[in-house]
This record gives sequence, C-alpha cells and structure tokens, in this order.
Amino acid sequence: MTKLDAQALETEALRQAAALMAASARTAPKTRGLDAVQTLLLEGSDCEQLAAAMEAHSEKALPHLAQIFIRDADNVRRSGSVLLVGVVGEAKVVNKPLDCGACGHASCRELMAARQGKGNDFVGPICIFQALDLGIALGSAVKMAGDLNVDNRIMYTVGVAAKKLGMLEADIIIGVPLSVSRKNIYFDRKAL
Repeated sequence: MTKLDAQALETEALRQAAALMAASARTAPKTRGLDAVQTLLLEGSDCEQLAAAMEAHSEKALPHLAQIFIRDADNVRRSGSVLLVGVVGEAKVVNKPLDCGACGHASCRELMAARQGKGNDFVGPICIFQALDLGIALGSAVKMAGDLNVDNRIMYTVGVAAKKLGMLEADIIIGVPLSVSRKNIYFDRKAL
C-alpha cells in the first residue's frame, strides 16, 4: 500500500492547476489574433522575494495604495504559488495597424512613438486590444482555477512588484496568487 502525504498532494495539485491556468491564458482568444501574452509561475523563495518587493513598494506608493500593497504581500506569503500573466505592447500593432484611435492616438504608429512613457508601475500607453487580450487571458486562467477549486485572487499589486523585479518581460503584469487550504485566504481580506 502506498501512502501519499496530503500536503505533498496539495502542492502537486497546485502546480498542475497553475500549469492548466497558464495553458488557458495562452489559448485564450486574442482580439486581433496577435499573441502578446506571457506567463510565469513563481513558487517558494520567489514568492517571498515578490512579497518583500511589494512591501518595499508600499513605501513609495500613493498613500491610498500603501496598505493594499502590504495586505497583498501577506497574501502572497501565505500562497502556495503565484501565476504572473503579462502582455507586451510591442510593434506588432504597427505591422498590421488598425489605427482605431481607442488608445488616444490617431494611428498605431503614433502609439508606438509615444510608448516611451513609463508610469509609476507599468509602460504605456498600450494598444487597447493588447490590454483586452490581457483581461481575456486572466479571465480564462482564473476560470480554470475556479473549475479546479483552487483559491485565487487577481492582484495588480503583485504585477507591480514583479515588473520592478524584472520577473517577466512584459509591459503590464498582473499576478494571481494561488492557494489550497482549509479556508480561502483571499476571502476575509480587510477592506482598506
């Protein structure tokens, strides 16, 4: 008879769920058929490094965001892993321009020329369709987590720290911490 430890099984289940979430993000529909979505899974000491970077960023964050970075860092520390999902706002839009103007520029070429701008957290401006692709990829990934009964939460704050650490080569990154525990650790978060 083989006995398998519950904690080891839960860790493996979390890794398999994250792999399926990454696959869901990759295969999610793309608004223009141009794939600029990237994913990366963090575990162990990488999650601790990420949480520490979130706390460090809280010191420079806008006052109303500082406590949110600290709260979310605590969630990352208590998570089994973190899936990063990002999007690159690269020159693909110039190769097959739409010139729709939704980004606030008259043409895709003007958008790319304006992309020198860096905000406090991410690089922009970005094509609205690439931003939509990020949202669709995140929705597909967390739907997969929900189907697998893996607790998760989409967090902007995680992406900010991951971007600062250069963990993923993307212009915008959003993090999805994952947990398998007796109680959803993302449920009773204090509203700040």
